[in-house]
Amino acid sequence: MLLVGLAVVAGIITLVVERFTAGFSDLAEQVSEGLDQVESFVVRTFPITQGQLEDAVTQAQDFLVGSQEQLATGAISTATTVGHVFTGIVLALFTLFFFLKDGRSIWLWLVGLFPRDARAYLDEAARRSWRTLISYVRATVAVALVDAVGIGIGLAVLGVPLVIPLAALVFLGAFIPIIGSFLAGSVAVLVALVSVGPIKALIALGIVIAVMQLEGHVLQPLLLGRAVHVHPLAVVLAIAAGLLVAGIFGALIAVPVVACANVAGTYLSRRHEGPRPPEPRPERARPAVSAG
Repeated sequence: MLLVGLAVVAGIITLVVERFTAGFSDLAEQVSEGLDQVESFVVRTFPITQGQLEDAVTQAQDFLVGSQEQLATGAISTATTVGHVFTGIVLALFTLFFFLKDGRSIWLWLVGLFPRDARAYLDEAARRSWRTLISYVRATVAVALVDAVGIGIGLAVLGVPLVIPLAALVFLGAFIPIIGSFLAGSVAVLVALVSVGPIKALIALGIVIAVMQLEGHVLQPLLLGRAVHVHPLAVVLAIAAGLLVAGIFGALIAVPVVACANVAGTYLSRRHEGPRPPEPRPERARPAVSAG
């Protein structure tokens, strides 16, 4: 079952990423042309000169290029990087196998390290956090799928090219709440502006806004609201902190980490208000180190 699950997840991720990378060059070109059109509109409409706008864009590009070179240099500075990645994958699979096989036993052993009076509450807090994480992942996948299908159908009806890469980008962006959907939708509108003109680009913007409103007022309260009770300000701050600490990966895990910590902390702070949860049985756990 571990191999089947990994194959299914890897297949889905491969399909989405392959569709996105297949049209990445064309997508980047369309976005660049869209930014040029937006730049011309800003110069014609607002009291700003072409030189000032180009200087600001150049500074931003120089910053991104400089950061990219630093990241690339750090990534390929040593020949052991590939070996480290491979070792990490093997270790992750090895660890995952035993978490699935002996996860409850490992957890009971950890619980047994805490004082007897705290074990039941700690076990219940962990159970609630785990249920929250499961609900969050399921709801996020459902929301991302609805966003990708809705925006993809709208772009296809308008005749916008690169529909599949754009839909894949929307699907991936939806895993970063609030910020990801906004950025992916902006890219779709820029591509529509270049390929089908400003009128259809405005219609595409309306479709993106409508889908985001559906997500924000229906899907998230209905699906995510049951699993994650976190204020939007806390979500934005958590994503920003995740970006600073661990980059894109930090932004992806920031919200579920905050949600699980919120559930566990809330329960532990009010643990005496309800009945005492059932006692775990650490004596049933396998010892971490046997006497041989």
